[in-house]
Amino acid sequence: MISIIIAVLVSLLAGGFIGYAVFRYVVTGKYKQIIDSAQKEAEVVKEKKLLEVKEKFLNKKSELEKEVQQRTQKIQVNENRLKQREITLNQKQDELGRMKHDIDQYQVQVDNERKVLESRKAELEKMQEQERTKLEELSGLSAEEAKNRLVESMKDKARMDAASYINEVVDQAKLDANQKAKKIVIQTIQRVATETAIENSVSVFHIDNDEVKGRIIGREGRNIRALEAATGVEIVVDDTPESIVISAFDPVRREICRLALHQLVADGRIHPARIEEVVAKVKKQLENEIIETGKRTAIDLGIHGLHPDLIRIVGKMKYRSSYGQNLLQHARETANLCSVMAAELGLNPKKAKRAGLLHDIGKVPDEESELPHALLGGKMAERCKEKPEIVNAIAAHHDEVEMQTLLAPIVQVCDAISGARPGARREIVEAYIKRLNDLEAIAMSYPGVTKTYAIQAGRELRVIVGADKMTDDESTKLSNEIAEKIQNEMTYPGQVKITVIRETRSVAFAK
Repeated sequence: MISIIIAVLVSLLAGGFIGYAVFRYVVTGKYKQIIDSAQKEAEVVKEKKLLEVKEKFLNKKSELEKEVQQRTQKIQVNENRLKQREITLNQKQDELGRMKHDIDQYQVQVDNERKVLESRKAELEKMQEQERTKLEELSGLSAEEAKNRLVESMKDKARMDAASYINEVVDQAKLDANQKAKKIVIQTIQRVATETAIENSVSVFHIDNDEVKGRIIGREGRNIRALEAATGVEIVVDDTPESIVISAFDPVRREICRLALHQLVADGRIHPARIEEVVAKVKKQLENEIIETGKRTAIDLGIHGLHPDLIRIVGKMKYRSSYGQNLLQHARETANLCSVMAAELGLNPKKAKRAGLLHDIGKVPDEESELPHALLGGKMAERCKEKPEIVNAIAAHHDEVEMQTLLAPIVQVCDAISGARPGARREIVEAYIKRLNDLEAIAMSYPGVTKTYAIQAGRELRVIVGADKMTDDESTKLSNEIAEKIQNEMTYPGQVKITVIRETRSVAFAK
């Protein structure tokens, strides 16, 4: 049994030794293979890297050779340029040398000629002296005396020639000035020609259908009466299809009524309370539109820095007329005429245009005044910090004050040009408007009167009085007094109907 165990152990030991020997032999063989393979790969990588390094070296060498070649070429070019410049400078130096030699020769020649001239000049002076001596002996006068006599005779002749020349120049200047002035005026009129526009005393309000007419009239005419009382116009609703006529001599009243009618018809609510509300709102809108018109006019004409009050007054001109001519159009036309004429005369066209636009601002004052419109306009411009030459041009354009600058006669002439064109104005329209204004002024002069409106082309005067300031009997008496005063103080065709309206209103607020 023991021998068997020993035999097994020996067998195991022998098998282990043999296995170890075999394993070591196999591992050693594989290790050698791996080492050989790695060495071969290393050799390949080494050769590859060497080739890359050689290639980079060759590329760098090629680049450096190119750079060296380029620099060599640049240096060669610069050397060629320097050589060329050196050759040019040498040529110029040679040329300068030749020129200097020529100049030296010319200078010698000039010196010789100067000497000859000086000798001849001395001979000439000697001969002149001899001639002078002979002349003095023959004439019995010294040279100074002869000179003085000759100068005096020349002076007399020069005076006569100068006087004759001055007279000719003055006559020619007067003729040329007259022709030049006519030419300037004609050219100015041609360059600023505008269409003639005559203001009407009626406006037409167009409606979509005739059913709206009944709503505007209202029950028993209360709506139309309220609208006429609030705006001071006469509204004519007749058989004319799809139109209502608004009649009033004041364009502002007509415009207020037209805009109010437009809003009322668009809104659909037409009754006396709504009418008064809309009319008040339209008056504010029209005031804003007046200011916008003034600003737009100033911008169109290139006039800057106008006082806000003057801008508003210029806007109001749109709704005023002078002898039937729209006042804003007249002012714009006068401004353009002044600008062109001032430019032709070599003056400041901007100042002339400014004075031309503002020359009639006295016709649209906020408060009535007894002053002529030119003087009133001058005071208004002065109050608004306008320059003295502008103020003088406004105040003097009707010769009510002395003209102090050339701007004033230019404004005067251009105002006349604008107003004197055929068809530009109608005296009858101005007289008609003045008669209506006088009618309203007579009624407003009585105490208790709050509003007055001349309607129907001046054939009717409506006078609104305060109910708390006058009784019914007093209102009847007032109508008779106004009629008697109009009859005694005014001239008018036909007859004038005076209607005194006394309203009682009770207002309360629910809170």
